[in-house]
Amino acid sequence: MNKERNTNGMNRRQFLQTSAASAAFLSLGGTSSFAAPDAAPNSIPWVTLNNGVRMPRLGLGTMTLASDDGPGLVAHALSVGYRLIDTAMIYNSEPQVGEGIRQSGVDRKEIFITTKLWKADMGYEQTKKGFQTSLDKLGTDYLDLYLIHRPSGGDYKGSWKAMEELYHDGKIKAIGMSNADDEQMDYLIANAKVKPAVHQIETHAFFQEGKSRDYLKEHGIQMEAWAPLAEGRHGLFTNDTLLAIGKKYNKSVAQVCVRWHYQRGIIAIPRSHKNAHITENINIFDFSLDDSDMASIATLDLNVTQFPEWS
Repeated sequence: MNKERNTNGMNRRQFLQTSAASAAFLSLGGTSSFAAPDAAPNSIPWVTLNNGVRMPRLGLGTMTLASDDGPGLVAHALSVGYRLIDTAMIYNSEPQVGEGIRQSGVDRKEIFITTKLWKADMGYEQTKKGFQTSLDKLGTDYLDLYLIHRPSGGDYKGSWKAMEELYHDGKIKAIGMSNADDEQMDYLIANAKVKPAVHQIETHAFFQEGKSRDYLKEHGIQMEAWAPLAEGRHGLFTNDTLLAIGKKYNKSVAQVCVRWHYQRGIIAIPRSHKNAHITENINIFDFSLDDSDMASIATLDLNVTQFPEWS
C-alpha cells in the first residue's frame, strides 16, 4: 500500500499539474448531456446490508492519515459529505480518525466507522482485547463495521466467534472480512451464526474481481473495494481509455473510476492526503457512465493483482 504514486513514474498530482488537458477534468460541476443525476451532489446514497444495517456507498480510506494533518483531513471529508470512514489497527490512523470526527462537529450517530482486526490480535481472547483497543483509540463506544483484516494464517474462527458475541452485545453493528480466501468465506457462510455483511478486497479497473462480485452478490454480502484507484499503479491516471471517458463528461480519471465502482454496486473507499482530492472523489453523483463506457472499462481488466507484496 504505497503512497498515491504510480509505479510507472507519474503520480496523480504530477499528472494533474503537468497535463494541460487535465485542467478540464478537474471541473467538479460538469455533467454529460444525457446523464440523469441519481442523487444531489455530495449526497451519498446508503445501502442496506444483509442484517438491516445501512452503510454509505462511498467512503474515505485513511491508510495514509497517521500524521498530524490526519484529523483535519477527516474533518474536511465529513464537511463535504462523507459519512463512511474506513481505518484499521495496522494503519495507526485510528486516533486521527477519532479526533477528526470530534473536530468535525458531526453527530457520531451520522457517521459509519469501519476498523479492522490485525493478524497479531486474532483468536478469541485477543480479538476482544484488540477490539477494545480500537474503540479506545477512536474514542467511541461502538463500531459500525468490524472486519478481520487478513485472516490467512490466523485463528479466524476464534476471532469470528468473539466478533459474533460483540455483535450480539450491541458493540458492533455489522461484521465482515477483508482479503479472505474462498475456503474461509465458504466456511463462514455455511457455519457462522452471524453471516458476514461485507467483504473488502482489492478491486479496481485492472483487477475487477467479477467472479468475487457474483459470489458475494449470490450470498447477500456487500463487496467493498480497497485501492479502488489502484493507487495509480499500472498508469491508471494516464490510461487512454479512462482519460477519454473523463473528457466525455468533463471529469477526472479518479471520478470516472469511483463512479464505475458505484455503478457496479461496490462500495469504494479512495484515500488521499489532499483536501482537493478528497472533495474531487465525492463529486460523482452528477453524471452516469453509459453502457459503452462500462464495456470499455471492462476491457482493462488484467485479472492480476497490482499489489503482489500483499498476496
